[in-house]
Amino acid sequence: MNDILPSETPIWQHLEGCFARVVKSFGYSEIRFPVVEQTQLFTRSIGEVTDIVEKEMYSFEDRNGDNLSLRPEGTAGCVRAADQHGLLYNQQQRLWYQGAMFRHERPQKGRYRQFQQFGVETYGMAGPGIDAELMQLSSALWQELGISSHVRLELNNIGDAEERRKYAKALGLFFADHRDVLDSEALRRLETNPLRILDSKNPDLQSIFDKAPLLADFVSDKSKCHFDELLSLLDAAEIDYVINPKLVRGLDYYNSCVFEWVTDALGAQGTVCGGGRYDGLVEQLGGKPTFAAGFAMGAERLVLLLEGLTNVADSLSKRADVYILVRDVDCISAAQALGKNLRFHLPNRSVVIHYGGGKVSSQLKGAVGAGAQFACIFESKQLKESSSLRLRKLDDLGESTDCAIVDVPDKLAKLLV
Repeated sequence: MNDILPSETPIWQHLEGCFARVVKSFGYSEIRFPVVEQTQLFTRSIGEVTDIVEKEMYSFEDRNGDNLSLRPEGTAGCVRAADQHGLLYNQQQRLWYQGAMFRHERPQKGRYRQFQQFGVETYGMAGPGIDAELMQLSSALWQELGISSHVRLELNNIGDAEERRKYAKALGLFFADHRDVLDSEALRRLETNPLRILDSKNPDLQSIFDKAPLLADFVSDKSKCHFDELLSLLDAAEIDYVINPKLVRGLDYYNSCVFEWVTDALGAQGTVCGGGRYDGLVEQLGGKPTFAAGFAMGAERLVLLLEGLTNVADSLSKRADVYILVRDVDCISAAQALGKNLRFHLPNRSVVIHYGGGKVSSQLKGAVGAGAQFACIFESKQLKESSSLRLRKLDDLGESTDCAIVDVPDKLAKLLV
């Protein structure tokens, strides 16, 4: 688990702000739910033989003897909350959330055991239109963040539960004939859920995967029709995509269309967003049959992308627009009064006051380091004689002028860019 330090939070705030603006523009409403749920919620939704449930969940027994878990993902908790509070039946819902998730995975670049996730979930919409909207929404976010050229959309049609059962049976027979090349993890999954073998990152198995049956050969005409309509909508929206027949996602609740946005800029950990339809999950968790679709994205990997591919990190590192320097301690009260006045007249600007004294040259270095455009320099003699200060532009020229304190807000309003 990691700390996000003050030097890092501006880019996180930028990402969070962009996400909130984009989902609002599509008409989504925020929902918040606990980080702790009953363990059974995740075993029933994610699947008991998935890596998440078997090896990665933080589960514990509380003082009442209840088995609880820190949420490893957001969809199950969102379904539970929406069902519990009557948001699902005979309604259409577009919801979004953000917050911490927890998985006991091997830490690596862009992956921590506590990680931040953005997600959207939709309920009550059956056709491929909402599937296309989810991809349009995520595409709009990439445009907002300036990383569109560095991500690509991959999708697949995985059919319904019965079609996948038939496929899993055929896959099991295929891998059973290749037991001699399967590793221990794949052999275990062969007995529990052969589809999970396809999640393996073992490079020695990739050549076997190339010969395995394809899920596309087992899906029904109805599923194919839904998928073809989706592709037509994506074409009309001018969203490029690649059909990946091996994409199945790592969670058991998906059906029909699944998709991922992937990048080549982060090495092996290339997925930055993933989702799809999960029409059977609400009923699986005890509710009434409800059409559903959504996606989630890990914030850490998006931050890495922003830091590596754009100059947004540098532009956001600025902590101040105006820096108030105090040469003499008897000017502190006047400096604070000016700071209050500037924050009132320049509400979208940040004003920092230097405390602790020191040479003006040293304070100016602090102002430049904070990214300020202007410095207001208070000196006791000037303040007493003319109620003015020295206003200095913090560029290469460093021009400065004397300015009456009462005129400073109006002057800075015109000068700040």
